[in-house]
Amino acid sequence: MKTTILVIEDEVKIARFLELELMHEGYAVQVAYDGRLGYEKAISEDVDLIILDLMLPGLSGIEVCRRVRRESDVPIIMLTAKDDVSDKVMGLDSGADDYMTKSFAIEELLARIRVVLKRKGKNETNNNRLESGKLSLFKDEYRVTYDGREILLSKKEFELLRYLMENQGIVLSREKILDQVWGYDFYGDTNVTDVYIKYLRNKIDQPFGMQFIHTVRGVGYTFKHNEE
Repeated sequence: MKTTILVIEDEVKIARFLELELMHEGYAVQVAYDGRLGYEKAISEDVDLIILDLMLPGLSGIEVCRRVRRESDVPIIMLTAKDDVSDKVMGLDSGADDYMTKSFAIEELLARIRVVLKRKGKNETNNNRLESGKLSLFKDEYRVTYDGREILLSKKEFELLRYLMENQGIVLSREKILDQVWGYDFYGDTNVTDVYIKYLRNKIDQPFGMQFIHTVRGVGYTFKHNEE
């Protein structure tokens, strides 16, 4: 099942923007445009994280946060239009896990969502998604992102990356990669593997200054997160 995020935001344009961006990242999204409805959804629906505006009609974001905290430890990221320390302290004291000031970069919000979910032990990764550091692969959509930025891969490049990510830390021979990605009935040179590994490195390792794909001399390749 997908990780579900509840957005409680009365500004329709902001709510819609968040909904589209979160869905693009593979989350399921619910939206409420006032505090009272948001609170009802928070306690009645199965949500994994709440993005909560501070200033809301019906019930304020602070009150929603307080009431939710009496019944649930669901992660809450609070949003406010004011960069005011007292608002931040009030939000955190009411039980919010994190706090962001509008207008924010969506990449930062997505990063904070990942951190909060992992801290709560509710990693957004699901059966459709593979992750290694900031690199995410969405199996069903044939889509790959790095820190939220789209990486365009051919079908075979995608299948090779998926196989490597599904076997992170395992050294895979060229022959095994060829069998699993190209098929047992593929009669080709194992150099095909080397060529496509180079393609992937040009699109994933080099642009971001990373090294995910490692060569094991005389054996083959292994995929591991090496960000440090």
